[in-house]
Amino acid sequence: MARKILITGGAGFIGSHVVRRFVKLYTNDQIFNLDKLTYAGNLENLRDVESSSNYTFVKGDITDTEFIRNLFETHQFDGVIHLAAESHVDRSIHSPMDFVMTNVVGTVNLLNAAKGIWNGNYDGKLFYHVSTDEVYGQLGDEGKFLETTPYDPNSPYSASKASSDHFVRAYQHTYGMPVKISNCSNNYGSHHFPEKLIPLMINNIMQKKPLPVYGKGENVRDWLFVEDHAAAIDVIFHQGKIGDTYNIGGNNEWKNIDLVKFLCRLMDTKLGRAEGESEQLITYVTDRAGHDFRYAIDSSKLMGELNWMPSVTFEQGLEKTVDWYLANQEWLNHVTSGAYQSYYQNMYSNRS
Repeated sequence: MARKILITGGAGFIGSHVVRRFVKLYTNDQIFNLDKLTYAGNLENLRDVESSSNYTFVKGDITDTEFIRNLFETHQFDGVIHLAAESHVDRSIHSPMDFVMTNVVGTVNLLNAAKGIWNGNYDGKLFYHVSTDEVYGQLGDEGKFLETTPYDPNSPYSASKASSDHFVRAYQHTYGMPVKISNCSNNYGSHHFPEKLIPLMINNIMQKKPLPVYGKGENVRDWLFVEDHAAAIDVIFHQGKIGDTYNIGGNNEWKNIDLVKFLCRLMDTKLGRAEGESEQLITYVTDRAGHDFRYAIDSSKLMGELNWMPSVTFEQGLEKTVDWYLANQEWLNHVTSGAYQSYYQNMYSNRS
């Protein structure tokens, strides 16, 4: 049965990969992409599907209660995959209220709108909320986050995501709304705005700019290839259990400094530079306030119940990522200059 599926934040990094996958694989479903098009939302990410008959883009803000309610009433969505979020920890430290509004208030607006149109008739309906491993806090040298790990957020960003997770679960318990939640580790891959670690380093290496590393670079992260994350979202949306939480990780733990040095070596080879040339650009900077030491995800539930597996090793995925950025320097120039923001106006200004 054909469904109308709303994907929020679909012009962003992870969201665009999810939109592309759903538009191409589920041609009988109508896929709606709702995005505010902030600095991190870029419609150039979806050029290859923008003319597809089962794809519709809607520009809008999830914090606008009246707009969201009207959108749901007009289109009568059967499913929601909620990715729209402020996600950069550094920005949350400087502007925490932005994260409260988008990540908490925006999520509750979507929940209320879905509850309003479904009106207790939840057959074939689903609200799928995409979250982060940062809600669990930090780990020491051992152990991994499980779906049952108690929440212990340490930044305004992770606190806002933890709050939104709680609201989603509350709407299931209070109103019977069918929900699913996933918590993922750090993503990497193509189309990533160059403020996060990997795309920032790739861009700066290309430009021969300093490579800023927090503290001594000892912080450890688990890295998940974004296309594998999109595949996990797909299988959870279609096959996961209602009311369940699924952790999604890449099983790729790296210290930040080791990752940066690996990138330097890889790009020196790709760019024909002398061995060790890019490592000379590494610059250690004052550590971020409240910087969590280590994250690591246990994905055994997802792998055991839904047969999901990462498709690449970190080294393979990183090489694919570097190759994409080297082949798409026009995209990188657009996002770093702000020119990409005119794409919506050029594409949609003459459409009704």
